[in-house]
Amino acid sequence: MNRLILKYGFPITVVILAIFAWVVFQRISRGWDEVVPLAIVAVVVWVLGAPAFIYLWPRITVNGFKRAILKHGLGGGPIPLNSLYAAPLTSSSSAPARSLLATGTNKLLYVAGWLDLKKGPLILRVPDMAGRYYSVQFTDPSNSANFAYVGKRATGTRAGEYFLTGPDWNGTVPAGMTRISSPNNSALVVGRVFVANESDLPTAYGLAQQIQLVPPNLA
Repeated sequence: MNRLILKYGFPITVVILAIFAWVVFQRISRGWDEVVPLAIVAVVVWVLGAPAFIYLWPRITVNGFKRAILKHGLGGGPIPLNSLYAAPLTSSSSAPARSLLATGTNKLLYVAGWLDLKKGPLILRVPDMAGRYYSVQFTDPSNSANFAYVGKRATGTRAGEYFLTGPDWNGTVPAGMTRISSPNNSALVVGRVFVANESDLPTAYGLAQQIQLVPPNLA
C-alpha cells in the first residue's frame, strides 16, 4: 500500500480532487442551499479524520512491515521472530510488488527483523565493518519513530554488542555492552550495509550476515 501511494500519489490526488470538484459543481448547480450540508460534512470529516489519520497511519505502516517480515521476509521466506535476515542482493525497482526491497537503493544490502522483548532482553551483535557505512535502526511501532541507531554515524564501525531491553526490564547490563532501551516490547529492526560495486557484494553480504540477534544465554 505504501509503495503504491509513493508511486501513484500525484495521480491519485488529482483524481480525488477532480471528484470533489465535480461533486461541489453539482451541488452549486442545484442551488447554494445544497452546498451548506456538503460544507458541514467536509468540516466534520476534516476535524475527525485528520487526527485519526495522524494517529493511526504510523501504526498501520509499521505493522504492515511486521506482517510482511513475519510472512514473506525479504525474498527468502518468513523471518522468524527475534531473528535477522540479510538479503543476498541489493534492492531493485523491478523487485516483486510484495517485496520490501522494491523501494530501496541498489547500493545497499538490507537486513530486517521484528523484536519481541516480552520474554527478556536480546543482544545485537555487529561485526567490525572496517570503516564501511552501515546502520541498524530501531522503530517504535506505536508511533513509527526511530528510537535508536547502531552504525557508522551513531556508534562507529568497530565490532560491538548491544543489550536490547523492553520498557519493564530491570537488571544489570553485561560488561562491555551498550544498552538500547525500547519504549515498547515490540520493535521493527532495519539494517543497511553499503555495497561499493558488484565485486564488493560477497564481502558486504558476509558482513550483513554477521549482524545478528542472540539471546543472552548464547552470548
